[in-house]
Amino acid sequence: MTSLSDTGEFIAKKYEPQGPVVLDCQVNNIFYGDFRAVRDSHIPIEKNKVTGFIGPSGCGKSTVLRSMNRMNDLIESFRFDGSINYHNNDIYGKKVDPVVVRRYIGMVFQLPNPFSMSIYDNVAFGLRLNGFKGNEEEMVVKALKRAAIWDDVKDKLKNSGLSLSGGQQQRLCIARAIATEPDVLLMDEPCSALDPIATRQVEDLMVELKEHYSVALVTHNMQQATRVADVTAFLGVDISQGGRTGYLVEMGDTKQVFEDPQQKLTQQYVRGEFS
Repeated sequence: MTSLSDTGEFIAKKYEPQGPVVLDCQVNNIFYGDFRAVRDSHIPIEKNKVTGFIGPSGCGKSTVLRSMNRMNDLIESFRFDGSINYHNNDIYGKKVDPVVVRRYIGMVFQLPNPFSMSIYDNVAFGLRLNGFKGNEEEMVVKALKRAAIWDDVKDKLKNSGLSLSGGQQQRLCIARAIATEPDVLLMDEPCSALDPIATRQVEDLMVELKEHYSVALVTHNMQQATRVADVTAFLGVDISQGGRTGYLVEMGDTKQVFEDPQQKLTQQYVRGEFS
């Protein structure tokens, strides 16, 4: 059942995971300076599943996602109240190094952002940064194959990553992210800058990637969520306190969230009554 906070704010019914949880995200509050960006959102990321984040602009989808590997630490005014437990260790613990966190919780951004270096060096970058001592070439080839781009680039590994098409660049960035073999892959609207064909290729890839990784996906495309997400979290925007604060409205099996939503706001959103 849903409940109310001490100040009378709506709190979503707790989602009960069906499998092991690799990243347990409890957001009490996220602030940028005095601005309260997100409140009261418990979003567990299950092992070897795709968890989709949907909701209108300004609901905090990307803010929550970027909190999951401490990317928001790079913003001076950012303040996180809550806990994100990775294998029962809070990544916001005082002695935790954010660089180490990102070794195990990788990220793919909205716009393809290959480095101005060769295709091979793009993928090897994270391995070298982390002081990898094993067979580098083997790991690079493995990542390119898992990212479904090996056949496109195997004969031009010395070419610049910037020479690839947009869809290929995004798959290269995915290869770079998974080369260090993270447990979790965070994907922040990875298809928003791609054409329909490249989008479908990346969507197919996401489904394949969950065999090896746990994936958290922010998407503005509800059809994409229904195609690739096993579980979906819907975030709304609370304007009751005079500001615009994101919060979790409902989380559940993707089929249930889209076909039998339990909250009226979810129902209105998935019907396309607002965006």
